[in-house]
Amino acid sequence: MPAGTQRLQFEGSLGHVLAARLDLPEGKPRAYALYAHCFSCSKDILAAARLSSALRKHGMALLRFDFTGLGDSGGDFGETNFGSNLADLRCAAEFMRREYAAPQLLVGHSLGGAAVLAVAGDIPEVRAVATINAPSNAKHVTHLFDTHLDTIRRHGEAKISLQGRDLSIQNHFIEDLGQHDILGKVAQLNRPLMIFHSPQDDVVSIDHAAMIYRAARHPKSFISLDHVDHMLTRSEDANYVAGILSAWAARFLDAADALE
Repeated sequence: MPAGTQRLQFEGSLGHVLAARLDLPEGKPRAYALYAHCFSCSKDILAAARLSSALRKHGMALLRFDFTGLGDSGGDFGETNFGSNLADLRCAAEFMRREYAAPQLLVGHSLGGAAVLAVAGDIPEVRAVATINAPSNAKHVTHLFDTHLDTIRRHGEAKISLQGRDLSIQNHFIEDLGQHDILGKVAQLNRPLMIFHSPQDDVVSIDHAAMIYRAARHPKSFISLDHVDHMLTRSEDANYVAGILSAWAARFLDAADALE
C-alpha cells in the first residue's frame, strides 16, 4: 500500500456524510489509529497533521475525521452533542473495521480526549489510548461559552463564535454533557493510557490530568508538556508529543503482536 493520504467519507451517527482523511505509511500498516479532534475544531488542525506524520514514520496509519456539523462533514452542529460525538467515533471505528482494520490506538485532543476515554471500552480491538490536554469531565467545555448559558436555558439556543466558527449551542447539548461519567470509564478502561498535559494550559487545567491519572489503572503514563499551549500551536511542541506518542504506542502494539 503506497504512503500518502486518502480522502474518505462514511456515514455518521445522525445519518450525515462525515469527511475523513486516512494517512498511510509505506507498505502495510502495522496498526491503525483513530483521532478525535478538539471541541469546534476539525481533522485538519496542525497538531493532528503533525501527530499523523510521526505515526506514519513508525508504520502506523491514522484516520482523522470531522464530527457531524464541523469541518467538511455534513449535518448541523446544532443537532449534535457529546453523545453524538461518541456515536460518530463508534461509526468511524466500524468503518475502519469494515474497510481496513479496526483501530488499535485511540488519540484524543481536548474534549476529543474525553471522547476517546468514553468510547475505548466499546471498541474491543483498542490496545492503547492517549489524551492531549483533555478534561476529566465533558461539562468542562461549558466554560468556553458560560456567558451564554442563561440565554441557552431561557431560549433553548444561543449563537456563539469559537475557533473562527459561528455555532449554535442548544439546550440538549448542555443537558447531554452531564450524562457522561468520564472518570468512571477511565477506571474501567483496562488499557494502557498515556496522558499528555501542559501545566500552563489555560483552557483545561492540569488538575484534570491529575484526576484522570488517579482514576486510571496501570499501565498508565503522564508526560508534562511544560510551556506548551492548549492547541499545540508550535511545531516543536506538536512534534515532541508526536514522537513520544509514536514510541510509546509502538511498544504496546509490539507486545501485543508478540503474543499472537
